[in-house]
Amino acid sequence: MATIRPFQAYRPKKGLEDKIAALPYDVYNREEACAAVKGNPLSFLNIDRAETQFDSSVDTYADEVYAKARELLWGMIEKGEFVQEDKPVYYIYELTMDGRVQTGIVACASVDDYQNQVIKKHENTRADKELDRIRHVETCKAQTGPIFLAYRANDVIREIIARTKKENALYDFTSEDGITHRVWCIREDADVKTIENTFAGIEQIYIADGHHRCASAVKVGLKKREANPSYTGKEEFNYFLSVLFADEELMIMDYNRVVKDLNGLSVDGFMTRVSEIFEIVKEGKECTKPSAKGEVAMLVGDTWYLLKTKAQYKSEDPVNGLDVAILQDHILAPMLGIQDPKTDKRIDFVGGIRGIEELERRVKTDCVVAFAMYPTSIHELFAVADAGLLMPPKSTWFEPKLRSGLFIHTIGDF
Repeated sequence: MATIRPFQAYRPKKGLEDKIAALPYDVYNREEACAAVKGNPLSFLNIDRAETQFDSSVDTYADEVYAKARELLWGMIEKGEFVQEDKPVYYIYELTMDGRVQTGIVACASVDDYQNQVIKKHENTRADKELDRIRHVETCKAQTGPIFLAYRANDVIREIIARTKKENALYDFTSEDGITHRVWCIREDADVKTIENTFAGIEQIYIADGHHRCASAVKVGLKKREANPSYTGKEEFNYFLSVLFADEELMIMDYNRVVKDLNGLSVDGFMTRVSEIFEIVKEGKECTKPSAKGEVAMLVGDTWYLLKTKAQYKSEDPVNGLDVAILQDHILAPMLGIQDPKTDKRIDFVGGIRGIEELERRVKTDCVVAFAMYPTSIHELFAVADAGLLMPPKSTWFEPKLRSGLFIHTIGDF
């Protein structure tokens, strides 16, 4: 059963929320992050990517970078640019993108639930990527980027959200990318207790996005337990900042592939081998996007092909039956020689938010073939996680992205 707690957040002073809220740290490289914070001294990206405060001679992971992040965060708190809630509460966080609304509960999830697999993952994490956020959390004494969690929809939580959203929002702003963000505070003791008790009856919670942030937060909590052997389990370091969305609220976009060569095959030879795995149901100069599981759109040269997986290559296995797995196992690895898509420099991944036009641009410039996928569903993600398995790399692309800086969860002495 899940332990999902209210918490006493630091959050932006009213009127500063649109200036502080920032996209997650990991959507930028260093050059992009420096450009994004230029002229934006309140942007939380200054804290999440504190190397932006130094010239390029300072290493991204230098000690002074993490010290600067702490200095900036607590400086903003001391100046009153962040304020602390007067008691533990939940928040409702609504994001609207292109007219589509998704709403989650902002709360703290349990380190023990992650350890005991009540909170389930579907990706592996890399130690080097974890280390950066571990140092950031430890130095700042705070979790600053929420973990994106999902759960199966619940009527009780749905009713509280709907009722609360009839009240005036605490924050209501539209970010530069056109996403509207609205936040409400759930303060009533009865509602707080009902939410906590309801989540206690939910058996599984799933990491949708933020595996590295989650693993890092957990490792910080475990380290603090080792340093405090008399811990009670109620300390804030036993919990990590999260936003939890019901499955019915979520949209997963396609995560597409582009490949730089045909591994020595001619176009005709490649097409012959592809036709052994997929039925070619349509071809033309315009892309017909996949409309169902089992369909893939493929661009070779200036021709788009709509492919449909042949029955013998489909699978009921939660992982092997994924469209991205079928493509990897039957096209990318055996035909194009891409055995490890995480490390092979001949393949790139293009999030669906960038559109078909980006795939066409890549094939015209530095690639020879592109694959536009049908999006993996949230229930496919649940099935993989429930089986204790892992998805292939780059299987899901979630939009819109949660903003950092709207909610801060502190975890110890400052």
